[in-house]
Amino acid sequence: MARDLDYSALDAVRRPIESANGLPNAHYTDPDVFKTEAKAVLLDTWAGLGVSADVPEPGDAAPLEFMGIPLLLLRDKDGDVRVFQNICRHRGMILVTEPRKIEGAIRCPYHSWCYSTQGKLVSTPHVGGPGYNTHEQIDKSTLGLIEVRSHIWRDVVFVNISGTAEPFEDVHAGLISRWAEFDKPLHHGGPESKFALDVQTNWKLAVENYCESYHLPWVHPGLNSYSRLEDHYNINEPGQYSGQGTLVYKQFEANGGPAFPDFQGLSDKWNDGAEYITVYPNVLLGVQRDHAYAIVLEPVAVDQTREHVHLYYAAKETEEESRQKNAALWRGVFEEDIFVVEGMQKGRAAPDFDGGRFSPAMDGPTHCFHDWVAGRIQAAQ
Repeated sequence: MARDLDYSALDAVRRPIESANGLPNAHYTDPDVFKTEAKAVLLDTWAGLGVSADVPEPGDAAPLEFMGIPLLLLRDKDGDVRVFQNICRHRGMILVTEPRKIEGAIRCPYHSWCYSTQGKLVSTPHVGGPGYNTHEQIDKSTLGLIEVRSHIWRDVVFVNISGTAEPFEDVHAGLISRWAEFDKPLHHGGPESKFALDVQTNWKLAVENYCESYHLPWVHPGLNSYSRLEDHYNINEPGQYSGQGTLVYKQFEANGGPAFPDFQGLSDKWNDGAEYITVYPNVLLGVQRDHAYAIVLEPVAVDQTREHVHLYYAAKETEEESRQKNAALWRGVFEEDIFVVEGMQKGRAAPDFDGGRFSPAMDGPTHCFHDWVAGRIQAAQ
């Protein structure tokens, strides 16, 4: 148990927003609290790991880490995306060290045990002695790769490391229903439509900032020039998700008109509207009529986060220059937030800061997230 994790202080976080405090400093600065919190908030839930576009073809494999756990994102020979623990069942050796195409089998570089792309142990050379590739005590059927429970929604690969969460479709039924109109094929924009930002902050501060539009006039003056603070609304679904929406989304244009085709069959709400929601715990999603994006927050350390950004379009073939410009536009917006989340991280070193207060009118989405985190930790106590 983390020495500085004060469970009683979480009661103040869970009060109504009018009198609630934010999470205590230790939840952003203490490595022990980071580890204790992680089980309830990240490992026992459906957390974002990556996107299936990272492994576009059968045999594509990408090694990843999540909270120090070595994982392998893999598209098997049948085209299904799977997640395995990236270790050999023999002596725990790391199997894949860089993104690559698996030709044939996954071979352990240590003793050459081999696995199919579906995780089956298929070869154990010399396991029974020189020249003997079987042994009566080595049952290959029980020694396949350890598969991690996973689910793909909006191309994001969610994982439940502990295996104890309710089905993804049940946990996030409300959000899936809310965005049912966008249940259509998503086409990743390719190499020019993804980038990563390394930020010196706790991952939760990136979520908190994303959830609300309150900071728009001061942090994003360019965006606020056409999508003003008063054009936004809060989205609060306690225990599920939170975020914000705008009533005046402005399409990205090129050559005097919309650069990208719209998703078909959308209701009039989306002619000028857009929504930006956090799928708890660590996935930030945006939907607009002509493109969408996903940001997977990788908690690298208690005070380090890597933001993996991916942009998607309604059509597979879109103009490359427009995709590049659109990615640059979004990168600029997201980079404007860096000084804020890094500044809040530094602020958590102030010993008398009590977690702060919330604006009852403007901070509902952020308080919603704090309440969810505190509730998960208390339930796991």
